[in-house]
Amino acid sequence: MHIGTTLAELTEKIIQGDRIMRGDDLSIFLDAPLDELQKNAYILQKHFCGNHVDLCTIINGRSGRCGEDCKYCAQASCHHTGIEEYDLLPQNEIINNARANEKAGVNRFAIVTSGRALTGKDFSRALETYRKMKQTLNIELCASHGFLTAEQFHQLHEAGVTSYHHNIETSRRFFPSICTTHTYDDKIHTIKLAQDEGLCVCSGGIIGMGENWNDRLDMAVSLAELGIQSIPINALMPIKGTKLANLPRLADKDILRTIAFFRFINPEANIRLAAGRKLLPNNGETAFISGASASITGNMLTTSGTTIHDDLEILERLGLSNK
Repeated sequence: MHIGTTLAELTEKIIQGDRIMRGDDLSIFLDAPLDELQKNAYILQKHFCGNHVDLCTIINGRSGRCGEDCKYCAQASCHHTGIEEYDLLPQNEIINNARANEKAGVNRFAIVTSGRALTGKDFSRALETYRKMKQTLNIELCASHGFLTAEQFHQLHEAGVTSYHHNIETSRRFFPSICTTHTYDDKIHTIKLAQDEGLCVCSGGIIGMGENWNDRLDMAVSLAELGIQSIPINALMPIKGTKLANLPRLADKDILRTIAFFRFINPEANIRLAAGRKLLPNNGETAFISGASASITGNMLTTSGTTIHDDLEILERLGLSNK
């Protein structure tokens, strides 16, 4: 579409049903004053998401010893980060964690496992855990188990899982710079299999890995083309022992700009704060009125996050709610 000359004009066009497409001139998102971009992103957020903010938590269900070579990841076996390594957690430990998060007021709960894919006995054990959670809890269930088959997605769905997490990580152009053991197209294929099964897909990426602004814009457009409903935006927290350990941390203004233009490009999606929130003032409070309508809360996989109680207080202070 014709973007228009002002952010206000663009905001109104999106509310009326126009959508940004690949090939549109997106320079307005890089040139506009940040405060103006945030203000209009919040108008879109309010229009499409109302006052609701979706909160999810994750448990690191299987840690370390991953054979993939993602340069940012503490769990890749090619890195030496000193993280705790363990096999799939016992069912009771996972369910007790989910129950505690449900009681604390979280909307959804995800089991995340390291490795290219969860298979064999571990996958069967995970299915049984999902079934038990579905029977005994009311919290929505999400899974993140790598590159699965169509049959595995069907089994997850039958077990009670409604969402699947699988990040595209960055732009197609930059992807080979951060991973060589699988491809961008492998990612897209897996996402489409999950969507074909009827699962909501949660897919986003990491900013601050050495990509440029056009890569970030391209990632946002790619996610819109895929029809992704939940988009986690991680800001790289460089971890000692990984290949990206010496990269500088992003400035808060760059994270906030990214969140805001993701809202413009994916107006109906949940733009979800993820790792790197502590790089933002007050754990990202400003982001919730700049386009972000969701967040991972509690601890992240290998980096500390924020607490559920803190997030609920932030939402109340802003007149928002996860109910």
